[in-house]
Amino acid sequence: MDMLWSGWGDPARATPLPGTVVGLLRDLLGVEPCDTAPVTLDGIAVPASPLGPAALRALAGAVSGEAHVRTDAEARIRHTRGKSTPDLLRIREGDVDDVPAAVVLPAGHDEVVAVLRTCAEHGLAVVPFGGGTSVVGGLAPERRRPFVALDLRRMDALLALDPVSRTATLQPGLRAPRAEELVAGHGFTLGHFPQSYEWATIGGFAAARSSGQASAGYGRFDDMVLGLTLATPEGTLDAGRAPRSAAGPDLRQLVLGSEGAFGVITSVTVRLRPVPRTRIYEGWRFPSFEAGATALRRLAQDGPRPTVLRLSDETETLVGLARPDAIGAPDGRPDAGCLAIAGYEGTEEDTAHRRERAAAVLRACGGTYAGQEPGEHWAHGRYAAPYLRDALLDAGAFAETLETAAFWSRVPGLYAAVREALTTTLTEAGTPPLVMCHISHVYENGASLYFTVVSARGDDPVARWASAKRAAADAILAAGGTISHHHGVGTDHRDGYVREAGPLGVEALRAVKRRLDPEGLLNPGVLLPLD
Repeated sequence: MDMLWSGWGDPARATPLPGTVVGLLRDLLGVEPCDTAPVTLDGIAVPASPLGPAALRALAGAVSGEAHVRTDAEARIRHTRGKSTPDLLRIREGDVDDVPAAVVLPAGHDEVVAVLRTCAEHGLAVVPFGGGTSVVGGLAPERRRPFVALDLRRMDALLALDPVSRTATLQPGLRAPRAEELVAGHGFTLGHFPQSYEWATIGGFAAARSSGQASAGYGRFDDMVLGLTLATPEGTLDAGRAPRSAAGPDLRQLVLGSEGAFGVITSVTVRLRPVPRTRIYEGWRFPSFEAGATALRRLAQDGPRPTVLRLSDETETLVGLARPDAIGAPDGRPDAGCLAIAGYEGTEEDTAHRRERAAAVLRACGGTYAGQEPGEHWAHGRYAAPYLRDALLDAGAFAETLETAAFWSRVPGLYAAVREALTTTLTEAGTPPLVMCHISHVYENGASLYFTVVSARGDDPVARWASAKRAAADAILAAGGTISHHHGVGTDHRDGYVREAGPLGVEALRAVKRRLDPEGLLNPGVLLPLD
């Protein structure tokens, strides 16, 4: 199934906002219904592909036939940009300035290499395309030449599984649920469940350094990667022949997070864990975000660490965004405070032991046990937030997210600075926002902050959000945070990444790109500025 072209996910799961929530948006934020309806798929005027017969024949030869080279309007629209709110607002208005010239579907590593060589011969740029879930402009290259979307969906196999070493080698086009299904048949799990889980792919997880909601227990995706293969215009790069090595710099880390700018990831070897026998999710309440953050830090640093550990601030708790499948319906208590979710996965003995010891820490930090219902509600709706975002857009609101991370000592200042930047910029633009936040991932030395912003749409919401995001980026860097914890760089965060990496770091990465991609064909302008 293809994802909804003008929104997120499965169209059958789209649910309009309750009337009470629509009324609250109107009364609190001034949200008004849209004056015009979005365009229909067949109402979008897509220019003819600029590719000539010779290029099309060469591409078809690279992927075993014309059936795997698509130039029809629908295929090209479905591969236009990603799923950020600006992406959706533009496509709903019929804006297809970033439409690819063709969609090419290779079946394996050798065909990817052949496509790259063909594109080099014909002067075409290449944008690797997995699940299409980027929210940072990762699928919208700078357009100095026509580009093809390299859709990896045909590369969807489990290539190898080593039960002794507990590793699996997967192709990049595997969607996460299918990957889980394949390894579960052997008694294992990847343990990687980001919000994009239902649609994102293995290759995308690696290319963007994805982090799942259970990262406290299973680690980030880049922690899981033991080896990978990269196809480039200059040849093939294989990295990772042992779990750890002292044989020079780790080339795996150079590829992870490269977002298709250095090459196309064609296989990934990951470590596995046994399928957990028990899963328990529960809620805890804290009187303040500060108190809850202290409790999370205690667990992250001194243990025992739950598999899932997250904390909503007062605003997010009050609104009910910790339960996106039941938005606008918190527990009704005026003293709701801050809701934390703790989840435990593993054997019955292990989960019971960790849960008991963690409860003592949470209580010592001022937490009050709220039962399993909040945790189970969170688990049930853990992938629902993007659908809620679309429902807000349909109701005339503007809703978007951004995230960052910092060391624990900097988290309070970072939290305050980003909230202030977003609130001030959007209020001055005439659309005062509701700014919510949660700690989404914890580490021994720091944590990630995930912000959700809702406001009236106003005039030119794309430009207004770009201004607010620039202000937030300035605040993030000034407060000592990273420009992205798990969404990636794309084009949206590129300028902030350049500032974070510094001139010498950027030049080092450009030297790598020049060696692997001398013609600058791969995702031009994504991750790094064009020369």
